[in-house]
Amino acid sequence: MASPSASHQPSLLQGFPSRGSDSAGPPLAASDPVARVLIESSLPHLDRSFDYSVPAELDGTALPGVRVKVRFSGQELNGYVLERTESSEAGHALTPLLKVVSAVPVLTPALLELASSVAARYAGTLSDVLRTAIPPRVARLEKQLLSGDSLLDGPDEDNAAAEVSTSQAQAAWASYTNGAPYLQHLAGGGSPRAVLTATQGFGAAGWPGLVASAVAAVRSSGRGAVVVVPDYRDLDRMEAALRAVLPAGDVARLTADDGPTPRYRSYLRLLSGAAKVAVGTRSAAYAPVQDLGLVVCWDDGDDLHIDQRAPYAHTREVLLLRSEQESAACLMAAHSRSTELQRLVEGGWAVPVEAPRPVVRASTPRVLNTADSFEQERDPLAKIARLPGAAWRAAKEGLERGPVLVQVARAGYAPSLVCEDCRETARCNNCQGPLAIAGQSAMPQCRWCSTPAPEWRCRHCGGVRLRRGAAGVLRTAEELGRAFPGKAVVTSSGNQVKATVSDARALVVATVGAEPIASGGYAAALLLDGNSLLRRENLRAGEDTVRRWFNAAALVRPANEGGLVVITADDTTATGALLRWDPAGYASRELALRQELQLPPAVRIASVTGRRADVVHFTESLAENIQLRTAGPAPVSLTQSAQHPAQREGDPDVRTLIFIPYAQAAVATRSMRAVKAASAAKRTSGPVQLRLDGVDVL
Repeated sequence: MASPSASHQPSLLQGFPSRGSDSAGPPLAASDPVARVLIESSLPHLDRSFDYSVPAELDGTALPGVRVKVRFSGQELNGYVLERTESSEAGHALTPLLKVVSAVPVLTPALLELASSVAARYAGTLSDVLRTAIPPRVARLEKQLLSGDSLLDGPDEDNAAAEVSTSQAQAAWASYTNGAPYLQHLAGGGSPRAVLTATQGFGAAGWPGLVASAVAAVRSSGRGAVVVVPDYRDLDRMEAALRAVLPAGDVARLTADDGPTPRYRSYLRLLSGAAKVAVGTRSAAYAPVQDLGLVVCWDDGDDLHIDQRAPYAHTREVLLLRSEQESAACLMAAHSRSTELQRLVEGGWAVPVEAPRPVVRASTPRVLNTADSFEQERDPLAKIARLPGAAWRAAKEGLERGPVLVQVARAGYAPSLVCEDCRETARCNNCQGPLAIAGQSAMPQCRWCSTPAPEWRCRHCGGVRLRRGAAGVLRTAEELGRAFPGKAVVTSSGNQVKATVSDARALVVATVGAEPIASGGYAAALLLDGNSLLRRENLRAGEDTVRRWFNAAALVRPANEGGLVVITADDTTATGALLRWDPAGYASRELALRQELQLPPAVRIASVTGRRADVVHFTESLAENIQLRTAGPAPVSLTQSAQHPAQREGDPDVRTLIFIPYAQAAVATRSMRAVKAASAAKRTSGPVQLRLDGVDVL
């Protein structure tokens, strides 16, 4: 097994004999007595391999990929054996391995190569990547694996009758341009790369069936697949679709939400080759699938695909790296299209798989915008009303045919309060956090420190009266319940997200991203608070809002079945994309603007956050190796601060943005890793948070 890209450094003492025994220690392994070990540590200067001697008693178990325990700097630390070699270049007597924690080689050569590439791309440490990639061990399951027992929860049934033939898989894609050739290429053992724009999100023609057909096609060629989705609701649907077309036991589910035992069981099943298809959330991108033939990512624009721990890798990028390294096919699918995927399409790296216009018209709902000139003439107050007349009529008529979806921007009851007199945002007198109301008769309180504000006074005009600045999902449900008496109202938001709802006639009020699935599709959908979503101070506000609109609209029945989507927003570019059902056109326009302004994804971006002196030291040290365009340092805004603003003391955090052309990305990330390692080893400055390609920094 090859060692990481960082050069290994010799370990600790002097005078190591190549084989035989050391007079100062236990007898050593007769063959390859040196183990190069990666220590589990997030410290940048320890992101390399260390040489240890292998005692003779551990010769048969201290194999590449296994977990071991070693002594380092007076402590016992865990690590992974990267490789065994005949000799060491250290010129030191090596410290022996303490023990082999597990004889199961959980770190495969392919996973080591992938994790090293991810660490290099995001200027992180290999140990941090492996922490996400390899689940915590469960000793009982390892004993089962080593003894040859089955790791399935139940009997391993032979469900060969459920396998889908190539012709059946092609039929599921027949309505998409380039769909049938893509599946034929997969079934023939090829590795095509495609960006799929799915039109429906429910029923047999929904995206889970399309992805399952692609996986079935690659399985027919004898290869494995990895499918990654954002959350547990998508995971449940995707897993059910895969189990419907693949033999029982062929699918392994990987998600931390299931707990350590089911997750590790699935990992070991994939590692042993008992399962050939991995489906899960973020960490499933690293699943040890043997003979990988296809990687799939659903809805790459969802921020749940971004790891919240260093090095903050994105699932899309991990799968793209893996596709290249293992020569596997790639399928990026969504109802909309991110600018990153549009860049891949325009660059010729991936082929678009889209429905032609006649199919789009036949499979999507009719879309109406209450802010257009025709609706404004009919209803002059439509532009200022939260529920214009057209939206009310759509809900009333839709309730005669089935459930109606209402998408709102905010959770809670009244998540934002303003002064009645000057309309300034009401803030807490204790920590300056925003005030909110949790219910109709609740007292205003701070959303940050929960301090009640019974006698609030505006710091701008001295006013004492409050009014709602925004209505949350609970307030919206309350108002709709009064507007449609006798109709059931279902809410889905926060900790009460529903995966599905029945086809009964009801109003389903959900926050963006929490829309339940109706098995027969919604009769209508009202997309409220569009202007609030579009006016967020974020470079991707428009792109993200369009993605959320398409995800909700895809849950509505086609226009020929009466399906109707009503949108309330002024932006003609964003709303026009939904009106025309043209996500690719919107992504192309956005990408062109970003390229003109040299903003992501036309360039890569790195954010360096920390104390001012530390950030300045990092950027100045980086400038010694490579010259890049920078912006900052500037104070981190309250909403983006990594630490609660009320708890900040002394010098506040600042942030510097570094814009990196793709041609210089490899050199820049190597330099960043080197600067971090040097600063940590020499302690010349304090730590900084380094994030590459963060979607929330602009």
